[in-house]
Amino acid sequence: MIPKVEGPWDIHFVDQYVALLEAKYAIRKPILLHALLETAQGVTNVEAICGASPRMHGLSLGPADLAASRGMKTTRVGGGHPGYGVLADPEVGKDQRAFFQQDLWHYTVARMVDAAVAHGLHSFYGPFGDLKDEAACEAQFRNAFLMGCSGAWSLAPNQIAIAKRVFSPDVKEVLFAKRILEAMPDGSGVATIDGKMQDDATWKQARVIVDLASLVARRDPDLAAAYGL
Repeated sequence: MIPKVEGPWDIHFVDQYVALLEAKYAIRKPILLHALLETAQGVTNVEAICGASPRMHGLSLGPADLAASRGMKTTRVGGGHPGYGVLADPEVGKDQRAFFQQDLWHYTVARMVDAAVAHGLHSFYGPFGDLKDEAACEAQFRNAFLMGCSGAWSLAPNQIAIAKRVFSPDVKEVLFAKRILEAMPDGSGVATIDGKMQDDATWKQARVIVDLASLVARRDPDLAAAYGL
């Protein structure tokens, strides 16, 4: 795991050094590298970082250091901020205007996931610092899960249970995804399930969910039974 990676040059340096150590100690299985995305320059160069070495395993978002690097005005470690959001338009006869808090990390997570997937790597959401706010932690983890992250960091035992729950596909989603695959075994054609159109694109979405559920089922007998896998 390499902290504060800012460009492919950081990966090149570690790659060469690790190669020397592997040769010196006759290590046959290649050591993989995992980069922490913690600076504005790192985000700018994320695509090049992902493609810098065949040793690359994946990326993790480091929100606290990244916030400082960007000059963001927050002392929080991950998660949202009550001051970051959008204000609804004024309505006649109403003094109050609704305020909707937004996700500070949406852009960064999306860019990280795209770069990682394009190079066959895994992406992970990093730490969530408020150990007592389990609801907010779960919401942040779920955002990352839905956007394509493979997992998230856990800073305390209670966050392990949250991560396990969030990054295991919902049973109803898995069962519906299985119906899509059964209706279109080879992914071709069009089908209608519960009034919803299904085609090759939704077949691929279903494949993602069922493949992940299969991986989870190997380690969790209860979910394996619930998934029917």
